[in-house]
Amino acid sequence: MGHRFFVILSLSLVLGLQGCSSLADKLATRFADKVSVRMNAELKKKLAQTQENIVGAMLDQEDPDTAVAGIPAYLILLDSMLLSTPDDSRLLMAAASLYSAYAGSLVDQPDRAKILSRRSLKYASKALCQRLPRICELESKPFEQFKPAVSKASRNDIEPLYVYGVAWAGWLLARTDDYSALAELPKIQFIFEHLIAMDEGHDNGRAQLYLAVMGCQIPANLGGKPELAREHFEKALKFSGGKDLMVHVKYARYYARLVFNQELHDRLLKEVLAADPQVHRLTLSNVMAQEEARKLKADEYF
Repeated sequence: MGHRFFVILSLSLVLGLQGCSSLADKLATRFADKVSVRMNAELKKKLAQTQENIVGAMLDQEDPDTAVAGIPAYLILLDSMLLSTPDDSRLLMAAASLYSAYAGSLVDQPDRAKILSRRSLKYASKALCQRLPRICELESKPFEQFKPAVSKASRNDIEPLYVYGVAWAGWLLARTDDYSALAELPKIQFIFEHLIAMDEGHDNGRAQLYLAVMGCQIPANLGGKPELAREHFEKALKFSGGKDLMVHVKYARYYARLVFNQELHDRLLKEVLAADPQVHRLTLSNVMAQEEARKLKADEYF
């Protein structure tokens, strides 16, 4: 950038010698502003690429302990970046997603999970409110008032709505002992129903997986619909190409155990343990799925 700075100085000097210092100031300021905008755009592009690379490296990590040790530093980095650009929707969604994943999968302490999931939901809500403020305004209202606002979301709103739904589901997961929090389940469920209505295979079937797990929270004799949940699990397997081992594990844990289907349960766990976990952007999740599968197998539930 040194040659650009020298051009500005030279331009100011020449015009100043001609007795046009005020014009020189204006031209120099405009030129500097253009350079600044371009520099900021380039910096944002590099930061976005760096952010994507870091997330990719984490998702491809084979050792969960390394991910556990490294993620907090990146969370703080995202927090610090948002102090400078608090309305950057891409950063807000990145922070929300990582906080949610960390709280839901890598933190064992319930109190910490509650704190981290709350921050995730805060960032996700802010990103969504920029596009769909009506949803945020009705978030605490009864389901029948909330539902129409979500229904108005279009395909252009899928990503912030999905991040919001995942963050809210993670927030709920950290508060399963709170009946007032569980009362929000129908709202979260409808968000994912609307998402898959717009894009059935969103996030390689992960949206289907969230619906499947939520659908297994209530047994059939209490009004639940486990067979509908099974349909979502099957679709999650289909859209992930069977490569997302977490789908198999959750299928076994939440559905097969709920309906006492040992044959399905054991087959799913066997497939997980026999699979190669190294899949681009799924390696960390798959390694963790295999760890969970070993625990479920040793549990002797049936």
